[in-house]
Amino acid sequence: MVTAIEKEIVDLLQNGDKKAISLLYENYADALYGVIQKIISDEDTAQDVLQETFVKIWRYAKKYDANKAKLFTWLYRIAYNTAIDKVRSQKNKSGKEVQIETSAVYKITSNEINQDVMDIKKHLSTIDEKYQIVINALFFEGMTQQEASDELDIPLGTIKSRLKIGLRELKKIYNPSI
Repeated sequence: MVTAIEKEIVDLLQNGDKKAISLLYENYADALYGVIQKIISDEDTAQDVLQETFVKIWRYAKKYDANKAKLFTWLYRIAYNTAIDKVRSQKNKSGKEVQIETSAVYKITSNEINQDVMDIKKHLSTIDEKYQIVINALFFEGMTQQEASDELDIPLGTIKSRLKIGLRELKKIYNPSI
C-alpha cells in the first residue's frame, strides 16, 4: 500500500522537483543511515555514503518504477549498493601497495616488449566508440569501474560488459588467429 507521502515523493522525483530530496531526507535518512551503518562502522564514512546515496537517488529518480519495487526497497538497494561499493573501493585502495623489490617492471628487456601492442591507442580507435570510451576511462585515465560508471553516467554492469566486449575486439586485432 502506497502512503500519501510516498506518492508525493515519487511524483516530485519523477518531475525533477528538488523538494523531493528534502522529503526523502526527512522520511528515510535515518533508516538508510541504519542500513549503511550495518556495512560501514566508521561514522564519517557512513555519512559520506549517505550523501552519495541521496545524490544517486536524485540522479536516477526518473528510472524509479513503482511497479517494480516499493519506494523504500528502491532506496534501500541504492544505499546498500553504495555502501558495498565504498567498502570495496577502500579495500582496493588499501591493498595496492607497490612492492618495488619484488617488481619485474625494472627487469624488462626491450626483447620482451611486444612491439605490436605499442600502438594500442591507434587500434583502439578502430573499435566501436562505446567500447573506446570505457577502455579509455579505465586504462588511460586510471578510473575504477565504479568511477567510470559515475563519471560517464553508465550503469556499472554496462561498464563491465563494454570492457569485456571491447577487450575481446582488441584481442581480435592483436591476435586474429583466435
